[in-house]
Amino acid sequence: MIASDAVPVRLRVVLADDHAVVRTGYRRLLELEEDMEVVADFSDSDSTCQWFSGNEADVLVLDLSMPGRGGLETLARVKARQSGLKVLIFSMHDNPAMVAQALRAGADGYLTKSSEPDALIDAVRRVARGERALSADLIDALAGEGGRAAHLTLSPREFEIFRLLATGRSVDEIASRLFLSAKTVANYQTGIRQKTGLATTLDMYRHAEAHKLLDGSE
Repeated sequence: MIASDAVPVRLRVVLADDHAVVRTGYRRLLELEEDMEVVADFSDSDSTCQWFSGNEADVLVLDLSMPGRGGLETLARVKARQSGLKVLIFSMHDNPAMVAQALRAGADGYLTKSSEPDALIDAVRRVARGERALSADLIDALAGEGGRAAHLTLSPREFEIFRLLATGRSVDEIASRLFLSAKTVANYQTGIRQKTGLATTLDMYRHAEAHKLLDGSE
């Protein structure tokens, strides 16, 4: 993008990650680029979503593991509030199922935190241009994710609740965490059981462990 006076227009970037040191590092890295400025950064889902109620940005760099509603819910909410926003997931999760769910939920790109710093800079520019940016290590893995694993039948919201159920969280605990009613979560639980054929918490846990869907932070 070029302004009328030939001065490059900076990409407005927002960072959302629950680790302050990580956010500081991202900010310093991106603001070394002449065409980028970090206009805000947040440590939790609610603050991120609240900011987008009255502000706009070009790119949101979003971690999936954050306190509150979680990354997938945050993704859906900010996309609903600003339709033109590009969201780049930057996460420790490199499991193809997690990547596929994020892309289904509306992510414009997905980068793992093992990527080189230059890859993050490049990915921000690419999603801002309307391109899809994926870590090189994820492309082949995604190609093989077309199997008939039970979790592939779930929507992003169902997948998020499924992962919490698999860790042994109760319906009430999940409702509180995701700001939903217990009845809504119970209805999701019923639908998840019907779609996956996994009838008990133990069944869900075994399936999630077998497919490496848990990271221990849920």
